[in-house]
Amino acid sequence: MASTQYVLSHLQQLIEKIAVALANEVQDVKNPKKLDRVKVEAIQPEAFGLARLMAEVAAADALVKYAEQFSTGDGLEKGLAAFYVGELALHLESYILGRERKFQIENDALGFSRDFVSEIRSVDFCKKLTESMAERTKEFGGSYGLSEDHRAIAEAFTRFGQEQLAPMAEKIHCNDQLIPEKILSGLRELGVFGISIPEEFGGTFIDHRSMIIATEELSVASLGAGGSVITRPEICAKAIMSGGTAEQKQKWLPKIAAGEHMVCVAVTEPNAGSDVANVNVTAKKAVGGYVINGEKTWCTFAGRADLFILLARTGDNGYKGLTLFLVEKPAFTSETPPTDAVNEYSFTYTNPGGGKISGHAIPTIGYRGMHSFSVAFDDFFIPEANRIGKEGEGFILQMKGFAGGRIQTAARALGVMEAAFREALKYVKDREIFGKHMIECPLSQLKLVQMAARIQAGRQLTYRIADAMDEGQGEKEASLVKLLTCGDAEFVTREAMQLHGGMGYSEEYAVSRYFCDARVLSIFEGAEEVLALAVIARQKFSEILEGA
Repeated sequence: MASTQYVLSHLQQLIEKIAVALANEVQDVKNPKKLDRVKVEAIQPEAFGLARLMAEVAAADALVKYAEQFSTGDGLEKGLAAFYVGELALHLESYILGRERKFQIENDALGFSRDFVSEIRSVDFCKKLTESMAERTKEFGGSYGLSEDHRAIAEAFTRFGQEQLAPMAEKIHCNDQLIPEKILSGLRELGVFGISIPEEFGGTFIDHRSMIIATEELSVASLGAGGSVITRPEICAKAIMSGGTAEQKQKWLPKIAAGEHMVCVAVTEPNAGSDVANVNVTAKKAVGGYVINGEKTWCTFAGRADLFILLARTGDNGYKGLTLFLVEKPAFTSETPPTDAVNEYSFTYTNPGGGKISGHAIPTIGYRGMHSFSVAFDDFFIPEANRIGKEGEGFILQMKGFAGGRIQTAARALGVMEAAFREALKYVKDREIFGKHMIECPLSQLKLVQMAARIQAGRQLTYRIADAMDEGQGEKEASLVKLLTCGDAEFVTREAMQLHGGMGYSEEYAVSRYFCDARVLSIFEGAEEVLALAVIARQKFSEILEGA
C-alpha cells in the first residue's frame, strides 16, 4: 500500500491542477491577469467544491505532520491521518467524476489511491482505530501536540467548563435563558474577555493558540453560554487595536478585557448579511458626533451588552462608504427590574444625548444563552470620539476583526464536535443491540473513525493557522478553516445523534443540543457559500492568474 504522504502529495497536485484549470476558465479575455465576474458566477458549483477540497487538503497536511511527530504506540494518530487522507481521495473522486475533460485530467486520475483507500476503509482498519479510541479517555497523542503551558490552559478551562458551565447548559438551552451573572463573573476571573487583548491594555493575551484552546474547552460545555462569549470582545478589540487612537485604546480595551463592558457586534442587516459592503444603516454627521438610523439584525447579546461595535454608512454605496463606531447603552439582564420597556428579551433605551434604540430577541432553535436581537436605531446620537478609524475605513477594520472571529468560530465548532463525539463513544460502549455492544458493530466503528478524523484534522489546521496569526499572517486561511470545521460540525453532531437512536432526539440527552447548536456555525461569521465563493475560491483564482 502507498504511504499516506505519497497519496497526500498526489492529491495536493491534483487539486492544484483543478484550481489552475478553473482559474483559466474564468480569466478576463481583455486582461488575463484579472477575473471575469460573469464567468466566476457561472462556475459556482465547481468553485464551492474546490474551496471545500482546498480546506480538506490543508487539514490533511496539518494532520499528517502532527501524526508524524506525535504518534503513539497504538498508531491511532497515524491511522486517523491515513483515514482522513483516504476520505479526501474519495471526496476528490466524487468531485471529479464527469468533469475530467473540464479539469484537463485523465479519466483514472486517482488510480494511485485505489489500494490505499480500500485498506483504510476496511473493517479491520476501522476496528483497530476504534479499539484504540475506546481505551483512551480524551486526548490523543502528545495532548494534541500542545506545550505544557497550553495544556495548563486547557486544563483550567476544562475544569471551569465542566464544574461551572456544563451543569447549567441544558437548563439555559431548554429554557432559552440568558447566561447567569454567576457564570460571567467566573469567566471574568479566568480572564476570558481579555484573552485577545495585549497585557499593556489589561488583557491576558498570550498567543492565538491559547485563545483557540480556551474557546474549544468552553464550547465543549456550552456553545452559546461558554465558547461564544469570547468572540464579540475579540472582534471588537481587534478593530480597536487596528484603527483606534492611543486614547481610544486606553479608554476601551481595559474595560473590555476586564469584562466591565459586554460587547455586541452590530453589522448584519435584514438585507445585508454576508454581503457586508451593502450595509445601509446610516451615520450622518451632526454637531459633535453622528446620528444613527436604521435596523441591524442578529445582534447577539444586544440586550445584555453595554457596548456595540457598529458598522454604518457615512458615504456612498460600497465598502468605501462604511465607518466603524462604538455605541454605548445600559446593560439589560434577567436581573434588571422589568418594566414595560425592559426585560430579558426586549428593550427600549432613550438616549440622553438624543434618539433611542430598541431591540427584540429572535427565537432560535439553538445557540442559546445570549439571545440574538433585531435592533433599531432612531436618531441615536453618538459622539465623534466613538468613531474608530477614519470615515470610510470601517469595512477594512471590521474584516480584521472578523478574521480572528472566524478562527475562533472554528474552535467553537471543534468544541461542539468534541462534546458530541465523547457522548457518542460513551453511548455505543454501553448500549447493547441484538446481543452485542454497539461499538462492536462495523458501521458504528466507521462512523466513530470518520468523526474522530474530522475533529483532529480540523483541530490541527486551526492550531497551524493560529500560529500563523501570531506572525501577522493567516487571515485568508481563517476563512478556510471556518468553512471546514463548521461544515464538519453538522456531520459529526448528526452522526453522534444518529448513534443514540431515538434517545438522540430527546432533550434528555445533550447530543440533541449539540446538533441544534452546530447548525448555526456555517451561517454566521460569513455564510459558507460566501466564504467558499467570494473569499476562498476567488482569492485562489486571482493568485493563479496574477502569478501566471
